[in-house]
Amino acid sequence: MSIHSSINVAGEKTDDALFMNQYMDVLSLVERLHRLLLDVIKDEFERVGILEINPVQALLLFNVGENEVTAGELKSRGYYQGSNVSYNLKKLVDMGYMHHQRSEIDRRSVRVRLTDKGEEVCAVVNELFGRHAVGLQAKQILTSDGVEGMSTSLRRVERYWADQIRYIY
Repeated sequence: MSIHSSINVAGEKTDDALFMNQYMDVLSLVERLHRLLLDVIKDEFERVGILEINPVQALLLFNVGENEVTAGELKSRGYYQGSNVSYNLKKLVDMGYMHHQRSEIDRRSVRVRLTDKGEEVCAVVNELFGRHAVGLQAKQILTSDGVEGMSTSLRRVERYWADQIRYIY
């Protein structure tokens, strides 16, 4: 019997089946939240007249922030997949949002950092997230304890999934 259909003699779902349903709801919610976040960023950029970059590129600029990084560092932080980050970094460099420089030691490695134009986009995203934080607290949608609890739970799931990738084979 699969975990989806674990039913006891009284015809009730077992704890395993209930947990599985809850876990599937959480996975669906995480996916929807990510897509919604991208839509929120897209709407904000349309509102302020930034139309040449997409929400994924805006998040990439935000995640780089004041740092100078390589594509590999962005991938290892878990933000992006390889082809996605390489493509978007190239586009952002071509559009003048990022500087890039080849490493003197390893010519294959390229370090990137934001240009003034990229910093402006980063500031727009930062202001948007700041307004969200204020609004979520003011409307009592989230508390500091609630955010801390979610963060702890999501980090545990992140570690579990990472361990599955590293140690499953």
